[in-house]
Amino acid sequence: MVNRRSSRRNVRQYPRTARLNTLLQQIIAEALVEIDDERLDLLTVTAVDVDSDLNRAIVYYDSLQGAEGDAEVLEALEEFRPRIRKAVGQQARVKRVPELEFTPDPAVRAGSQIEAKLAEIGPIRDDVPVPDQDEPAPSGDQAAPSGDQAEDA
Repeated sequence: MVNRRSSRRNVRQYPRTARLNTLLQQIIAEALVEIDDERLDLLTVTAVDVDSDLNRAIVYYDSLQGAEGDAEVLEALEEFRPRIRKAVGQQARVKRVPELEFTPDPAVRAGSQIEAKLAEIGPIRDDVPVPDQDEPAPSGDQAAPSGDQAEDA
């Protein structure tokens, strides 16, 4: 016979790594606000991905400087990594503070590339009719008469 109570206690709606990802994102963002370095002024922590064994956390960021500013931003983040990691250790209740690895967010960069391509194409013209999805495309032949019209002929 299976003990149902013990199995229900361990099931959570929100997995531990997802909670840690959110918590670390908030802590790291707050730590970056407290750092007075102009290289980090326009920086946003977009996501954090913590390994299940807490050895490593990949911190995804984006900056208004774009890809051109990545070298400066990464240099500043490397310089302040111990301070940021210390803030994580003080505020998060974890057995082990993960090593932080900073990388530009590829999703944001891909979105920027898509926006640039769409800007090249230009706006959608209003004078070009868009076919209605509900109506069938017109064909060259006349449509067959419906049942009532076929009887009259």
